[in-house]
Amino acid sequence: MARVAGVTPKTVSRALNDAPHVSAAVRKRVKEAAAQLDYHPNLAAQSLIARRSFLIGLTYERPSPSYVVELQNGALGRLEDGRYRLVVLPFNHVASRPEELGRLLLRAGLDGVLLAPPACDQPELLDVLERQKLPYARVTPHRELARGIVVTMDEVAAGHAVATHLLSLGHRRIGIILGDPSHAASLGRMEGYRRAFAEAGGAIDDRLIVTGDFTYDVGYRVARTLLAHSPRPTAILAQNDDMAVAAIAAARDLGLSVPGDLSVAGFDNSEVSRTAWPQLTTVNQPVREMAWDAANRLIAALDGESNSAAPSRHDHAHELLVRASTAPPPPMD
Repeated sequence: MARVAGVTPKTVSRALNDAPHVSAAVRKRVKEAAAQLDYHPNLAAQSLIARRSFLIGLTYERPSPSYVVELQNGALGRLEDGRYRLVVLPFNHVASRPEELGRLLLRAGLDGVLLAPPACDQPELLDVLERQKLPYARVTPHRELARGIVVTMDEVAAGHAVATHLLSLGHRRIGIILGDPSHAASLGRMEGYRRAFAEAGGAIDDRLIVTGDFTYDVGYRVARTLLAHSPRPTAILAQNDDMAVAAIAAARDLGLSVPGDLSVAGFDNSEVSRTAWPQLTTVNQPVREMAWDAANRLIAALDGESNSAAPSRHDHAHELLVRASTAPPPPMD
């Protein structure tokens, strides 16, 4: 293979192992030679020699299916064609047992771990990982942002943007479906809503705030609760797309049209936001790109291309996507 690629055997080994200090052009040439010769490195043998597992963990807590898919696809996109493999470790009720999750991650034999919400915001978990020197990267944390590798987005600004959109259309009686309160992102988005209302010279009616858990079923139930108010809201802000689509279904079951009688806005820009009818106004949270970035930065630290002990932060931008589910409120009777 070294002869086909025109490099030394040592360079072949370094390129196939994604080691640092190999140029992109040489790495590409070696991998093309490997494909031409149908060569597949023995990962088990590499692990024994290097005394490493080449396993990257990904842990999250029961968010919406679309979020999970984007998260996994982002991480897998970075790991494909490389020596690292992804181990998915979902874990419920992290906030009440962070040290238990820490022990699970340590037993899994990982080289590093990607922490999605709410695990990324549990200081006790970070303490466990740091004591045992298990490298980690945090996807959209909101607390202690100086710890570890951090890939994030401004949830407050994103919440502010979508609430401002509804307010600019003339809505004032807006129902809000919160996500799981253990997720710090839910609090950040709510802060953004409140800032938007304050700038518009009003305040949120706290009686129109209900708590969901980022799932369709709970979103449907609490949307029915909101729509039972008299007078009912003219708009609903849901903190993810699954709950927003559930709110549309609840409105239709009550004989209401969207957006004629009720405007609905979500969050995430998941696939369901684009396949819903009408298509959902939402905030694009680049989950796949953030997961790719977090995996890339973690691998760079593991391979010695960056200082894993130093904090590293990268911010990703949100985007408000205005679609057909929002319109001015219906005229007053």
